[in-house]
Amino acid sequence: MSKISQLSEIKNSGEPYIIYKSVKGFDLFTNFSKKIILNSKNINKFLDKKYKKKSKNTDLFIGFFGYELLNNLIKIKIPKQKNNNFPKGIFYKPEKKISFSNRLIYESLVKLKKYNFKININKDFYKKIFKKFKKKIKSGETYQIKICTKYKTKSNIDPLDFFSRLSKTNLAPEAFMIKDNDYSIISCSPENLITKKGRFISTKPIAGTLKKTKYLNKIKAKKYFRKNLKETKEHNMIVDMERNDLSRICEIGSVKLNKTKIVEEYKDLFHYVSLIKGKLNKNVKTIDIIKAMMPGGSVIGCPKISTLNLLNKQEKENRNIYTGSFGYIKFNGDMRFNIIIRSILSYKNISEISVASGVVVDSNAKHEFNENYIKAKALIELFKWFM
Repeated sequence: MSKISQLSEIKNSGEPYIIYKSVKGFDLFTNFSKKIILNSKNINKFLDKKYKKKSKNTDLFIGFFGYELLNNLIKIKIPKQKNNNFPKGIFYKPEKKISFSNRLIYESLVKLKKYNFKININKDFYKKIFKKFKKKIKSGETYQIKICTKYKTKSNIDPLDFFSRLSKTNLAPEAFMIKDNDYSIISCSPENLITKKGRFISTKPIAGTLKKTKYLNKIKAKKYFRKNLKETKEHNMIVDMERNDLSRICEIGSVKLNKTKIVEEYKDLFHYVSLIKGKLNKNVKTIDIIKAMMPGGSVIGCPKISTLNLLNKQEKENRNIYTGSFGYIKFNGDMRFNIIIRSILSYKNISEISVASGVVVDSNAKHEFNENYIKAKALIELFKWFM
């Protein structure tokens, strides 16, 4: 049986499965022997537990930490907010892994209706929040903060079809999808938060976004970022914060910038990116790494703790998966996690797309509000393909 036939068979079986972008293509995980729904009471036990190695390919847990759960882990309180009771984190133990090439060939036979999205924060309300945070920045309570907006629609989508089309038009290095019985997640996340092999660890912060036009190439985008004071400030702050996060768990002097301020190109935009590497202290545990690095600073702001408190007091709705992390933890301690951005969460017949843009002292409210739509555009357009 071909791998494409296997993909269709797994999809049609109704069994849960996960697809994650790999260096050579995609890895599909299924036949889950365990499913652990995480909460603030069992997350420490999950991260501390040791497992015996049996199979080279599937000796791992794969899944996600939601934003609220990561706040709880580092003792940040979340005020009462509107929520849809979506689980705060889920990890799976796969017993089967299939690797695919860079192309996922799958087309849905289901015809879907046109969808209309509603935004949870309109432009006028966004400006009010923006103005409030600008005052916090000027008073020194924070230096940068990310305002989250959500686009929602009633839907009944085929997540594999969405993901396969997304992989053709907007292939991102941290793309993934999860299909379970009662929910699905589709993501074209570009940002790697943690790659750990042995005692070596790296993170790849993204801070800086520029809308693509037919007159703009990577060289011109790089010139724009380097000349733009606001984008440079934002990038430098995030890089410094993530270097500091790594320094808490790495050997003194080992944390270094491996690549600095490079431009990466995607379907609708360019990103400003750096790569930071370090060597972990001896006896650092998985839970120490998660606490030090999550939630990822590039999608929160800085300084991290005070900014998280400001955000949580302002936001009236749970972020759920957004700005959480998806990835895997191997039984030997190696791990890979992204930051969950550019994602669609479908649950209880509602699909939501969350995005955020950074506010610094010289930010412009109209520009940041529009930047949020640019980030959501590739995902919203997936819904327009259906008649």
